[in-house]
Amino acid sequence: MDELIQWDAETTRRSVLAISTAAPVLALAVAAAAQPAGSPRPAVPPPRAPHDGQNDFDFLIGDWKAHVRRMPDRLNGSTTWIEYEGTSSHQKLFGGPANLEEFKVVSLDGKLSIHAQTLRLYNAESRQWSIYLLDVTQGTLGLPPVIGEFSDRRGVFYDQELYKGRAILVRFQWFDLSPLTCRMEQSFSADGGQSWEANWICSLTRDQA
Repeated sequence: MDELIQWDAETTRRSVLAISTAAPVLALAVAAAAQPAGSPRPAVPPPRAPHDGQNDFDFLIGDWKAHVRRMPDRLNGSTTWIEYEGTSSHQKLFGGPANLEEFKVVSLDGKLSIHAQTLRLYNAESRQWSIYLLDVTQGTLGLPPVIGEFSDRRGVFYDQELYKGRAILVRFQWFDLSPLTCRMEQSFSADGGQSWEANWICSLTRDQA
């Protein structure tokens, strides 16, 4: 009798399992049968093509007025900023996805000046930009470059380097992009990107594109 009860229970369990397994298949079959013959299937959007960023810096080409706030003492809790004003000029190089900036600003008290150059190169394979800081007067090329890209009209670029013997992360960001205004910020992180301290904020404006 016990064997009969066990056999009956096992048979019932298998039947329930078979029905539960077949239910989704039957539901799909019923749904397919209910769909009118020849009716179009729901459209599936094609995969989004990778962003080609070779023209992402085109908004920057030309001449700008520059206003800079610079924090000279970094990663030590300083809140002292120095303000500068001057010009920032950008031009494409050789008609390709590369550009060069010449940057000249003087502090508001006239005691400090910055004359620098920036080289930006686009890598078509990685679809990213590399940004190098130049010093033509000293004949130096800042390494490593910050590397990154634009997304939703915001550019973010990173590198890792030594600052006063300490390994840090460096971040460049471009915001508020338009033909007449934009802003670039440089920030440092000494804790692996958990927190950031801005130390360079450059606002660019011009009267016409």
